[in-house]
Amino acid sequence: MRAKISYALTAAVLVFYFVLVGSRGVMLIQSGTLLTVTFGLAVLILPVIGVWFLWKNTQFVRRANALAAELDAEGGLPVDELKRTPSGRIDRDSADEVFAVRKAETEAAPEDWRTWFRLAVAYHDARDTPRARKAMQRAISLHDGKPVGAA
Repeated sequence: MRAKISYALTAAVLVFYFVLVGSRGVMLIQSGTLLTVTFGLAVLILPVIGVWFLWKNTQFVRRANALAAELDAEGGLPVDELKRTPSGRIDRDSADEVFAVRKAETEAAPEDWRTWFRLAVAYHDARDTPRARKAMQRAISLHDGKPVGAA
């Protein structure tokens, strides 16, 4: 729940920022000179990119959470069997062992979104966020019946 509140708060701050920057861009355009109109258009590009990025990220999180809920209902969520350091961080060797198991499961059933979901969790636990995200995107695509690589 804390993560959802943090995400919502961050999104709200970003939307406020986008509105603020967008209004400055409109003010520059309304000035009417060639230079200010050019700068105004350039400034308006930033909020557009930001809104697009926020939207895509929110959709990704919603889809990943839906898969987690479905997998949980099936009793297939990965069990947290990782060893931790005294400070609470995941032990790297433990994460690597679990990762090897998840990778083998995924190689044995490459068309099963469940194995890709569990592999994404293993990548995340091994602190490989880019690969975790790609594996989760693959799980979402397989679940939705989209060809691999489709957005």
